[in-house]
Amino acid sequence: MAKGKYEEWRTEEGLVRLRGWARDGLTQEQISEKIGISRSTLNEWIKKYADIADSLKKGKEIADREVEESLFKKAKGFKIEIQKPFKLKKITYDKKTLKKVKEEERVEYATEEVYIPPDTTAIIYWLKHRKPEVWADSVINLEGITAEAAGVIEIPAVLDTPEEENE
Repeated sequence: MAKGKYEEWRTEEGLVRLRGWARDGLTQEQISEKIGISRSTLNEWIKKYADIADSLKKGKEIADREVEESLFKKAKGFKIEIQKPFKLKKITYDKKTLKKVKEEERVEYATEEVYIPPDTTAIIYWLKHRKPEVWADSVINLEGITAEAAGVIEIPAVLDTPEEENE
């Protein structure tokens, strides 16, 4: 590692880049590759320089919170406002001959509120991860169930002994 390489990453620009890579979901291994250092060197920088550690941590936290918020909104449904374009046409006629003299077109925008309904996949994902004891696919309560009641058949295992192998 070149002496002082960490200094460029402690500048405001360097910290913004680190925060951005963390927000983009890059692993520390990938970030160290982008910087041109080993993973162990990045670990040393994180321990030694609070500003580098904070940038990486904040970048990940912001991204995680934004995705969580997005998933939550998607699971509940939400309203958004969109700008919808529409074309207006103005035609001018000659009053005496009633012939078209001029035609003008322009585009204007109107705000429309649109409801985005809840997304079933987002709901399932949320519930499976927030309440796995209730919503997980493989939740089976075996408490108090005997092997016979569960349909388990026990077959005694026969092990070869070293003496039998020699015969």
